Formats: sequence, C-alpha cells, structure tokens
Amino acid sequence: MSERTTPTVDDAPSTASASIDTVIPAAGATNKEIVRRDQGDGRGRTVIADTVVAKIAGVATREINGVHDLGGTGERMVGKMRDFVPGTSSNVTQGIDVEVGEKQAAVDVQIIAEYGVPIHQLADAIRRNVVSAIEQMTGLEVTEVNVTVHDVHLPETTTPQNDPAQPPRVQ
Repeated sequence: MSERTTPTVDDAPSTASASIDTVIPAAGATNKEIVRRDQGDGRGRTVIADTVVAKIAGVATREINGVHDLGGTGERMVGKMRDFVPGTSSNVTQGIDVEVGEKQAAVDVQIIAEYGVPIHQLADAIRRNVVSAIEQMTGLEVTEVNVTVHDVHLPETTTPQNDPAQPPRVQ
C-alpha cells in the first residue's frame, strides 16, 4: 500500500457542533495519525494512529486457527532475530500493512498457513475477524482486507534415522 498523508483542514471548527469525521492535525501529530473531533459534548478529540489499527489487525489475524505466522520471508527473519535480542518484544504488526483515512481503513495481511487448512476458508475467517475487531474498536469502516498467503507450514516429520522408537535398518 502507498503511504497515506493526513488531509488538512484550513478552517477546522472548534465548536461542539464539529462533525465526528472532521480531520484536524493534532499538536505533534505525524502523517500517520488522524484526529477525530467528538460530535457529542465537544470535550475533546480522539487520535487514532495507523499503528493502532495495524496492531488490532495483527492480533485479530493471529486469533484464527490455521495461521502459522505473519509476514513474508524477510519480515519473519527479522522477527526471529528480534527474539534473540534481550529487551525486545515481538512485533504484533509484522505482516500487516494498513491505510487509514478519515472514515475508512484498508488492511493487507501476509500470512503463512498451516498445511491442511482450506486457504479460502482461512482467508474468509481472517477477513471477518479483522473487520469486526477494527470496526468495533475504532469505529472506522473497513473497506477491504487483502490476504496474501506466502507459504504453507508443513508439520514436523521425523525420519526413521532420527526416530529412537525405530530400530536401525542396518547394523
């Protein structure tokens, strides 16, 4: 996805009648954040960063049985190296790319599927869970969730030479 830039509003309303969908640059806001002025009593505004939407999508994707891992080969290699560095945590947004607008969000998910899982059903389950989680937690409408399956994780198999229960074939 291409990087999104925050739309600007020249004359942002400062009254309680401001629309919830009005985008107003926040003090110190980056181009990866949107600010929504509350329509209700005008007591504040809500800032939703792209990383928040990406984390929600990452957790929602990992909740689905049949997802072995997220990300392409390069991202997974970096994630494995991160596991060995003391003081670092796992990256929940690995394999997730989002584009957040004023009212809507689009999500790209890259996964490694478990062998034997029907991929079309897995993708549908991921879409349902990601859409539900983002819409419930942020109020944004999710326009699309694109799922890319990079690989299939094969179950670990033991070879007869490595299986202690099997007697050696030759002596």
